[in-house]
Amino acid sequence: MEVTFNIFRFNAQFDYTPRYQSYQLEVRENEVILDVLNRIKEDIDSTISYRRSCRHGICGSCAVKVNNKAVLACKENVYKLVETFGDALVVDPLDRRLAIKDLIVDKADFWRKYREIKPWQISEIASSPMSENLIPPAVVEWIEGADSCIECGACYYSCPAVRVNERFLGPHALTKLFRFAADIRDTAAIERLDTANIPASGIWDCVKCMECKVVCPKEISPIDKITKLHLQSFVRSRAPNNPATRHSKVFLRSIEKRGRLDENAAVRYSLGLLALKHVKTALKMLRRKKLPKETAPIEKIDEVKKLIEIARRNR
Repeated sequence: MEVTFNIFRFNAQFDYTPRYQSYQLEVRENEVILDVLNRIKEDIDSTISYRRSCRHGICGSCAVKVNNKAVLACKENVYKLVETFGDALVVDPLDRRLAIKDLIVDKADFWRKYREIKPWQISEIASSPMSENLIPPAVVEWIEGADSCIECGACYYSCPAVRVNERFLGPHALTKLFRFAADIRDTAAIERLDTANIPASGIWDCVKCMECKVVCPKEISPIDKITKLHLQSFVRSRAPNNPATRHSKVFLRSIEKRGRLDENAAVRYSLGLLALKHVKTALKMLRRKKLPKETAPIEKIDEVKKLIEIARRNR
């Protein structure tokens, strides 16, 4: 199959603006993006630059974007990409704004935020232990692969919250924070949860777009780990009083009272006095008969209440 690869070219030392350079190659069925980049560098244009190392989906260094989707170049089959995007593929760095040379980006912000969450176990360990420090299988299941992150940056540089809020830690750091906060051997769980709950940088600034789950090459699903940090914050009474946490509470209250979400109460309770800024919109909706009406409890609401009580006892 003949495929056109439009590859981002830029050298921060010499270039004022980036450009795209096209290469047409005959691609075999088993080739991945990294194979193509290697062929271009070895046979066509030795000046092209990109990161690579293990070629087995472990090191994470070869992450790029193909047609604006973050992928590991060593894992993404070209034929499958052509099925999705057609026979013209655009290969970009993870973030064009941070490009150093071609597909290589400056990941200083990525690693700075990673270090902020102290990605190591904090505990008092005997210098000469007499036995292994094991954790129960249930805890391993709860951690659910969070320790499999290869720090490739696919989720971080695909996250819209990171793009508009430079203080947001990002899904990679919060996933690693959860991994240690959930580990019963770690003695800094409260400190970690307090870090996760810092306004503007923590879990409550995640917009839940699911992009991190879509692009993660290891199928870790960082959004699930962020959700579990929400739960841990409530269980350990570390959740702050803000619109996001109040929305979670009013959601539970609505389900417990009626079996469905009371949208009017959600706005009032979540925003408090700030809800007044929506009065004009509410009046327009009222005139057009689009304002949600207060709903009656569903049938078998008692069963819903029992389920909620069971969940509380087993939290």
